[in-house]
Amino acid sequence: MNILKVIFRAPRPSNISDMPATVTRWWNRKNYAAITFFGYIFTSGENIAHHLNNRYDSLKNHEMIHLRQAQDTHNSWFCYYLRYLWYSLTAMRYYRKQRNAQYYLNPFEMEAYLHMNDLTYLDGLEGGTSGWREYAKMPLSERLRIMRENYLRT
Repeated sequence: MNILKVIFRAPRPSNISDMPATVTRWWNRKNYAAITFFGYIFTSGENIAHHLNNRYDSLKNHEMIHLRQAQDTHNSWFCYYLRYLWYSLTAMRYYRKQRNAQYYLNPFEMEAYLHMNDLTYLDGLEGGTSGWREYAKMPLSERLRIMRENYLRT
């Protein structure tokens, strides 16, 4: 799959109801099963892609939360990824306190991880999600506490 075609031909997030999963072995980092990218879910294995395309479970819900977050950031993939990058860069200073802090303390990932097992979370949230906005207002120390209490095992 040509990455530039994906980027420049991507529909607005509000025009997407379901994201297809596709395999790109070179894209995914180790320990991440899937990545949302401009309306697609990139995975590292055929079995994961098949699973995501045929079942709606917590992993698919996690990725669909990212779609709704993009809808909430001016309905723009570019605005979503710019904010995602900003939040990741600001959380990097916590790397000594938490491995992969730039990822886990990102408000977008916090909302997705903390609600991924609630398969009804997105029901009634057609215009996007806003939980990430509350996490973005919190200091990093508070985000770290919440993630350690609810998701991360230290």
